[in-house]
Amino acid sequence: MTWQTDPAWEPVAWPAPAGVKAAMTTRLGGVSRAPFDSFNLGDHVGDDPICVAANRQRLTSLLGVQTVFLKQIHGIHVEHLQHHTPHGTVADACVTQSLGLACTVMVADCLPVLLTDSVGRTVAAAHAGWRGLAGVDQPDGQGVLASTLKTFGQLVPTEKTQGASRSDSCPLTPVGLAGCMAWLGPCIGPAAFEVGAEVREAFMACGLPVQAVSACFEPVAGATGKYHAHLASLARLQLSQLGLTNIYGNDGSDAWCTVTQSSRWFSHRRDAGSLGSTGRMAACVWLEA
Repeated sequence: MTWQTDPAWEPVAWPAPAGVKAAMTTRLGGVSRAPFDSFNLGDHVGDDPICVAANRQRLTSLLGVQTVFLKQIHGIHVEHLQHHTPHGTVADACVTQSLGLACTVMVADCLPVLLTDSVGRTVAAAHAGWRGLAGVDQPDGQGVLASTLKTFGQLVPTEKTQGASRSDSCPLTPVGLAGCMAWLGPCIGPAAFEVGAEVREAFMACGLPVQAVSACFEPVAGATGKYHAHLASLARLQLSQLGLTNIYGNDGSDAWCTVTQSSRWFSHRRDAGSLGSTGRMAACVWLEA
């Protein structure tokens, strides 16, 4: 069985250029015991460290490339990933041009966002919960996707460099995001994501079109000041406003919801209260060597 047909993975369906590979793990195929059963990749959730190490080793073996696990804090820092970047580097997004090195983010309700340019020279991954998307506690109000696209866009090749062979040292210059694409992975779905008015207000104040933001929040019947929030739609809105329009993946339907699809996905909101904790999946994107 190859990693492409392994139950530990869900397909990443996007028209990525040759040489760009991506994968989204499920909760299946690992060695962790409940409530982390079974392919938990998070070392910060209370799981047996030996099990986490075994699961991470399986990830590396299946991908055939190096993975670096970040310490995610719902911030906006973007790490320029290199082969010597250590595990536990504090960041909520990463970008690389290094071959055989997977940009990796962990999730269990938050939204994973993968990026590539049109010629397969640069890839990135971002961990986008609502705080990161809205830029909460950031002085300039910039969210994690804006921060990621700013760094990513500075590395996209120009026409002069597109014909060169890919390598870690090939010079690249900024040209914007034309032709670049994003894939949105599974996250908490709108029917399960009940939030307070402060969440809606945070997005209403972050510079996006007010009517479009309002459409991403549906009032909860009989509960004043409560809303069902559409996280994937908010991410799509932000990406399009930032100039990236080729967006694939999560459309907000039930199949993408981490809360309701308990046999496929970990969910912090679903499991932490009743089980005490839960595991983490990983979204990975890399450049083939």
